[in-house]
Amino acid sequence: MRVDSSSASNGSQPAKNLTKPSRCCVGAQNSLANLANADRAHMEESPAHMFAILPAHRRLLSLRRKQRTPSDSNELIATNCRSTSYCIDTLNGSTANHLKSEMLAIRRVCFLFVVLIASCLWCGPSKAIGQEWVRKLFKETHHDFGTVSKNAKAEYSFVIENCFEEDVHIASVRSSCGCTTPVATKPTLKSWEKGEILAKLNTRTFTGTKSAVITVVIDKPYYAEIQLTVGGTIRTDVSVEPGEIMFGEVEVGQSKTIDLRLSFQGRKGLEIADVRGNAQAFEVSLDPPMYQPDGVTYRMHVKLKDTLAASKILDEVVVLTNDPNEKNREFSIPVSARVRPPITVTPETIAMGDVRLGEIRQQRFIVKGKKPFSIDLITCEDDRFEFQPPSGEKTVHIVPFTFRGTAGQDANPQKSNQADKINQKVVILTSLGEQVEAALSARVIR
Repeated sequence: MRVDSSSASNGSQPAKNLTKPSRCCVGAQNSLANLANADRAHMEESPAHMFAILPAHRRLLSLRRKQRTPSDSNELIATNCRSTSYCIDTLNGSTANHLKSEMLAIRRVCFLFVVLIASCLWCGPSKAIGQEWVRKLFKETHHDFGTVSKNAKAEYSFVIENCFEEDVHIASVRSSCGCTTPVATKPTLKSWEKGEILAKLNTRTFTGTKSAVITVVIDKPYYAEIQLTVGGTIRTDVSVEPGEIMFGEVEVGQSKTIDLRLSFQGRKGLEIADVRGNAQAFEVSLDPPMYQPDGVTYRMHVKLKDTLAASKILDEVVVLTNDPNEKNREFSIPVSARVRPPITVTPETIAMGDVRLGEIRQQRFIVKGKKPFSIDLITCEDDRFEFQPPSGEKTVHIVPFTFRGTAGQDANPQKSNQADKINQKVVILTSLGEQVEAALSARVIR
């Protein structure tokens, strides 16, 4: 596995070549076990031979201890060795052969034991290095939801981008706590494709301060795991219905209003002091408070403005209270909207993946509108993309196109062994005077 060299232009350092994790520890363990079993069986066949030499050997050692003098230790060791050899030679040939084979077996076991220890010490760091590549897929591994109200929508997306040449496959995602539900939006990522690990905090069932560890398991190109952490505080005295301000899809020039109910229970005197939000995108208003014996309730109205251009809105409304505890003084309500133009293209991003030199890849996209229209022109700066715009006026147009895997005009001949990474924008002009864009990406493998 290796990182594409073009990643350096994106500000990230290219990773070193990674090899599959070594299995030397397992091989050494198996060899040691097999040898031990064979030697054990051999010794069980002739137990008498194993101990036949011991009485004579002990007598010789006892005699040498009585004759020991401090004159020369080297001579004493040599004498003991010659005595042992003499004892072995005086035995019958079968017993001596068995003894020699047992000594060789012990040496082999000791040698493999040393190899096992050395290989385990060498394989230990390789496992840590093998897990290091998966960290390059994520820019963030922690998110704090802060303080949210009960029933509020609390979600966060950890972006994962495949910066390697091989495909990355997410086998599973799991959470250490039921308070958080993780979802992988795209299990398989081709080179330079992006996906998300969506973490949802369950604010309906759980309350108080919660945290969870999300484990992402990847099985291709190699097995690896990475932990993502999330945390937040779910208030028990504040309830918001609905838990989010979701406008959905709104056309350009249209306005939409969402009504919410905010309840403060169990604490008398707790009131809303101020509401903050994106004044350019929406307006927020509050009805007079409705007091109850155990709290107070507000009606909130959030209006999406009709002056917004085509865009995707992910924002929030911050509610400030008069709570004396600074940590609980404010909480947020997420806001989402999609302001769509009269003409849209689907998908907005098309990844062609790896295309070999000389290969022709076919793909298509769909252009939609509320009123019948025709496509007047499709432009792209890279002439390797060829489009076949349909004729006539209709509300839905299917546009096929091809990509030819050839070297680009600015390709460096000295780097012919490197992949040519392509990121292009296609512009579509219609008879309604509207213009839409789509992003195209590919990589030519030589």
